Amino acid sequence: MIAPTLNIYGLFVPALLGLALAAWACLSLARIGLMRIGFYKITVHPALTDIALYVLILTGLSALFIQ
Repeated sequence: MIAPTLNIYGLFVPALLGLALAAWACLSLARIGLMRIGFYKITVHPALTDIALYVLILTGLSALFIQ
């Protein structure tokens, strides 16, 4: 099976790159909200929490858009 690609003005980029950027943007918004409610004060390792959230968001987006 051929991996889906996006054609941006003649430049073919993997669709996963677009999803990764979208997941990063969603994570940035989620991080702001989690900081406001004090979620990172109760986590043991905030960086690992961010990585786990990023993977969950990326997995969800890829399940929605890549079939």
